[in-house]
Amino acid sequence: MKNNKPKVAFICVHNSCRSQIAEALGKHLASDIFESYSAGTEIKSKINQDAVRLMKVKYNIDMEETQCSKLLSDIPPVDIVITMGCNVSCPALPCTLREDWGLEDPTGKSDEDFLEIITEIHCNILNLRKRIIENIL
Repeated sequence: MKNNKPKVAFICVHNSCRSQIAEALGKHLASDIFESYSAGTEIKSKINQDAVRLMKVKYNIDMEETQCSKLLSDIPPVDIVITMGCNVSCPALPCTLREDWGLEDPTGKSDEDFLEIITEIHCNILNLRKRIIENIL
């Protein structure tokens, strides 16, 4: 991790909502500090459409243009694994740091619920960025 930017994987079961939002915000807010990837233990055919719509409105990010649903085997080896709080046991993914953000899945809920999760992910990304810069990790 010392000479190159660390690779961060945001992991969720279906890689269709929270982990996709985290990947997009990681690229948007911290691409100068770390590389962002997302993946799941299963995949959906497309990214959650409420997440896509709200990320376009709030950040002008089109996740469907730059991202797709991926399995763990589709991403490169990573340094940091962030699980979203899926309440399932995640398979072992080699890394130097692992943490769980414990986020509720907003799928099927209101825009306000989605925006609350998006804001929480935004804050978590900025915190992760700061910790990497300060070499706290």
